[in-house]
This record gives sequence, C-alpha cells and structure tokens, in this order.
Amino acid sequence: MATAQALSTGEYKLFPNPRNLHRVVFAHQVFVPYPYMLIEMESYYLKGRYSLFAANRISDNKAGQLATFEDAADEAKFKAKFVPD
Repeated sequence: MATAQALSTGEYKLFPNPRNLHRVVFAHQVFVPYPYMLIEMESYYLKGRYSLFAANRISDNKAGQLATFEDAADEAKFKAKFVPD
C-alpha cells in the first residue's frame, strides 16, 4: 500500500513524510544521505513552503531524504544549518 503514495521524478523515487503540510516537490531541493535521521523542518524557521520525502536516488540507488523548498533562501538556510547526527 505504501507504493501507492510513492512519487517518481527523473532523479528520485520519493515517499512523502506523513508530517508534511504540502506534498509537493518544489524546485529547490537538497538530498541528504541519511535515511533514518529525524529532520524536524519546523526548527529551521523557514519562510516559504517546504516538504520532506524519504528518497531513493535512482542514479546510484542511494537512500536518503529529499528536502524541497519553494524559496531559494530557505534552501540556503537549510544547507547552512543542517548538521547530521
């Protein structure tokens, strides 16, 4: 049943985070290769809309998470503040 919710793009196979307010793949994206890390998007205090997906990068079959952002400034903020556990 989980595969019914999967989204495919040219680069990724995505599974939406159930806590997403928006299940949209926005233009600004950051792939992080930490599939089991808890990422609390609210703690970044982003200005625009965003979404988080469990992701499988098709080119190298790498598992991780894909954070997508409506605003480029939010993407830059996420990259600057993201620290893996």
